[in-house]
Amino acid sequence: MKTFTKSLVAGALISAAAFSSAALAEQKIGAVNVQGIFQSMPQAATIQQDLAAEFKDQTEEVSRLEKDIKYYIEKNQRDAATMSSKEKTELEGKINALREEYAAKAQPLQQEVQGRLKEEQNKLLGFIKQSIDVVAAKEKYDVILNANAVAFINPEDDISKKVLEQVSKVK
Repeated sequence: MKTFTKSLVAGALISAAAFSSAALAEQKIGAVNVQGIFQSMPQAATIQQDLAAEFKDQTEEVSRLEKDIKYYIEKNQRDAATMSSKEKTELEGKINALREEYAAKAQPLQQEVQGRLKEEQNKLLGFIKQSIDVVAAKEKYDVILNANAVAFINPEDDISKKVLEQVSKVK
Protein backbone atom coordinates (compact mmCIF):
# COMPACT_ATOMS: atom_id res chain seq x y z
CA MET A 1 0.00 0.00 0.00
CA LYS A 2 2.85 2.41 0.82
CA THR A 3 4.47 1.71 -2.53
CA PHE A 4 1.23 2.50 -4.31
CA THR A 5 0.89 5.83 -2.44
CA LYS A 6 4.49 6.75 -3.23
CA SER A 7 3.96 5.90 -6.89
CA LEU A 8 0.77 7.93 -6.99
CA VAL A 9 2.45 10.97 -5.40
CA ALA A 10 5.48 10.65 -7.72
CA GLY A 11 3.19 10.40 -10.75
CA ALA A 12 1.24 13.45 -9.63
CA LEU A 13 4.45 15.47 -9.19
CA ILE A 14 5.78 14.44 -12.60
CA SER A 15 2.44 15.31 -14.22
CA ALA A 16 2.36 18.69 -12.48
CA ALA A 17 5.93 19.47 -13.53
CA ALA A 18 5.25 18.50 -17.14
CA PHE A 19 2.03 20.52 -17.20
CA SER A 20 3.62 23.64 -15.67
CA SER A 21 6.58 23.63 -18.06
CA ALA A 22 4.19 23.19 -20.99
CA ALA A 23 2.16 26.16 -19.75
CA LEU A 24 5.33 28.25 -19.37
CA ALA A 25 6.47 27.33 -22.86
CA GLU A 26 3.30 28.81 -24.29
CA GLN A 27 3.77 32.22 -22.68
CA LYS A 28 5.52 34.94 -24.63
CA ILE A 29 7.62 37.14 -22.35
CA GLY A 30 9.18 40.43 -23.36
CA ALA A 31 11.15 43.20 -21.71
CA VAL A 32 11.25 46.95 -22.00
CA ASN A 33 13.74 49.51 -20.70
CA VAL A 34 11.33 52.07 -19.24
CA GLN A 35 14.08 54.37 -17.96
CA GLY A 36 15.84 54.40 -21.32
CA ILE A 37 12.59 55.18 -23.13
CA PHE A 38 11.78 57.94 -20.64
CA GLN A 39 15.15 59.59 -21.26
CA SER A 40 14.88 59.22 -25.05
CA MET A 41 11.36 60.57 -25.40
CA PRO A 42 11.08 63.81 -27.36
CA GLN A 43 8.38 64.91 -24.90
CA ALA A 44 10.88 64.81 -21.99
CA ALA A 45 13.01 67.59 -23.49
CA THR A 46 9.90 69.65 -24.20
CA ILE A 47 8.80 69.34 -20.58
CA GLN A 48 12.14 70.68 -19.33
CA GLN A 49 11.85 73.69 -21.63
CA ASP A 50 8.22 74.31 -20.69
CA LEU A 51 8.94 74.19 -16.97
CA ALA A 52 11.94 76.49 -17.36
CA ALA A 53 9.73 79.00 -19.17
CA GLU A 54 6.89 78.59 -16.67
CA PHE A 55 9.10 79.36 -13.66
CA LYS A 56 11.52 81.74 -15.39
CA ASP A 57 10.52 84.91 -13.53
CA GLN A 58 10.54 83.27 -10.11
CA THR A 59 13.86 81.55 -10.79
CA GLU A 60 15.42 84.83 -11.90
CA GLU A 61 14.17 86.54 -8.72
CA VAL A 62 15.72 83.84 -6.51
CA SER A 63 18.95 84.03 -8.51
CA ARG A 64 19.04 87.80 -8.08
CA LEU A 65 18.61 87.39 -4.33
CA GLU A 66 21.50 84.90 -4.23
CA LYS A 67 23.76 87.36 -6.06
CA ASP A 68 22.74 90.23 -3.77
CA ILE A 69 23.42 88.18 -0.65
CA LYS A 70 26.82 87.13 -1.98
CA TYR A 71 27.68 90.72 -2.93
CA TYR A 72 26.79 92.13 0.50
CA ILE A 73 28.61 89.34 2.36
CA GLU A 74 31.73 90.00 0.31
CA LYS A 75 31.36 93.74 0.91
CA ASN A 76 31.03 93.12 4.64
CA GLN A 77 34.19 90.99 4.67
CA ARG A 78 36.11 93.40 2.45
CA ASP A 79 35.11 96.69 4.11
CA ALA A 80 34.52 95.61 7.71
CA ALA A 81 37.73 97.21 8.94
CA THR A 82 36.82 100.66 7.55
CA MET A 83 33.08 100.70 8.35
CA SER A 84 31.56 102.30 11.41
CA SER A 85 29.54 100.12 13.77
CA LYS A 86 26.33 101.72 12.48
CA GLU A 87 27.24 100.84 8.88
CA LYS A 88 28.11 97.26 9.94
CA THR A 89 24.78 96.91 11.73
CA GLU A 90 22.87 98.25 8.72
CA LEU A 91 24.72 95.93 6.32
CA GLU A 92 24.16 92.89 8.55
CA GLY A 93 20.48 93.81 8.81
CA LYS A 94 20.29 94.06 5.01
CA ILE A 95 21.99 90.67 4.63
CA ASN A 96 19.62 89.07 7.13
CA ALA A 97 16.59 90.59 5.41
CA LEU A 98 17.79 89.28 2.04
CA ARG A 99 18.40 85.82 3.52
CA GLU A 100 14.88 85.75 4.96
CA GLU A 101 13.41 86.83 1.63
CA TYR A 102 15.52 84.20 -0.15
CA ALA A 103 14.35 81.47 2.23
CA ALA A 104 10.74 82.57 1.81
CA LYS A 105 10.98 82.34 -1.99
CA ALA A 106 13.54 79.62 -2.77
CA GLN A 107 12.12 76.66 -0.88
CA PRO A 108 8.49 77.09 -2.01
CA LEU A 109 9.71 77.59 -5.58
CA GLN A 110 11.79 74.44 -5.43
CA GLN A 111 8.84 72.46 -4.07
CA GLU A 112 6.53 73.86 -6.74
CA VAL A 113 8.99 73.04 -9.53
CA GLN A 114 9.49 69.51 -8.20
CA GLY A 115 5.73 69.00 -7.92
CA ARG A 116 5.15 70.14 -11.50
CA LEU A 117 8.05 68.04 -12.75
CA LYS A 118 6.68 64.96 -11.01
CA GLU A 119 3.22 65.67 -12.45
CA GLU A 120 4.63 65.90 -15.98
CA GLN A 121 6.80 62.82 -15.50
CA ASN A 122 3.75 60.85 -14.39
CA LYS A 123 1.99 61.89 -17.60
CA LEU A 124 4.93 60.60 -19.62
CA LEU A 125 4.99 57.35 -17.68
CA GLY A 126 1.29 56.99 -18.51
CA PHE A 127 2.12 57.42 -22.21
CA ILE A 128 4.86 54.79 -21.88
CA LYS A 129 2.43 52.39 -20.20
CA GLN A 130 -0.13 52.91 -22.96
CA SER A 131 2.53 52.33 -25.60
CA ILE A 132 3.72 49.16 -23.88
CA ASP A 133 0.14 47.90 -23.85
CA VAL A 134 -0.28 48.65 -27.57
CA VAL A 135 2.98 46.96 -28.58
CA ALA A 136 2.40 43.97 -26.27
CA ALA A 137 -1.08 43.44 -27.71
CA LYS A 138 0.13 43.83 -31.29
CA GLU A 139 3.07 41.44 -30.77
CA LYS A 140 0.93 39.06 -28.63
CA TYR A 141 3.13 39.17 -25.50
CA ASP A 142 1.68 37.63 -22.35
CA VAL A 143 4.10 39.27 -19.92
CA ILE A 144 6.27 42.39 -20.21
CA LEU A 145 9.01 42.91 -17.62
CA ASN A 146 11.20 45.90 -16.90
CA ALA A 147 14.54 45.19 -18.59
CA ASN A 148 16.42 46.54 -15.55
CA ALA A 149 14.89 43.78 -13.41
CA VAL A 150 15.91 40.95 -15.75
CA ALA A 151 19.35 39.32 -15.79
CA PHE A 152 19.08 38.32 -19.46
CA ILE A 153 16.63 38.94 -22.23
CA ASN A 154 16.77 37.68 -25.78
CA PRO A 155 17.29 40.75 -28.00
CA GLU A 156 14.29 39.80 -30.13
CA ASP A 157 12.10 39.97 -27.01
CA ASP A 158 13.31 43.46 -26.06
CA ILE A 159 10.52 45.72 -27.30
CA SER A 160 12.04 49.01 -26.11
CA LYS A 161 12.58 50.39 -29.63
CA LYS A 162 9.04 49.55 -30.66
CA VAL A 163 7.65 51.17 -27.51
CA LEU A 164 9.77 54.29 -28.12
CA GLU A 165 8.43 54.52 -31.68
CA GLN A 166 4.87 54.14 -30.38
CA VAL A 167 5.30 56.68 -27.57
CA SER A 168 6.86 59.18 -30.00
CA LYS A 169 3.58 59.14 -31.92
CA VAL A 170 1.64 60.19 -28.79
CA LYS A 171 1.22 63.93 -28.38
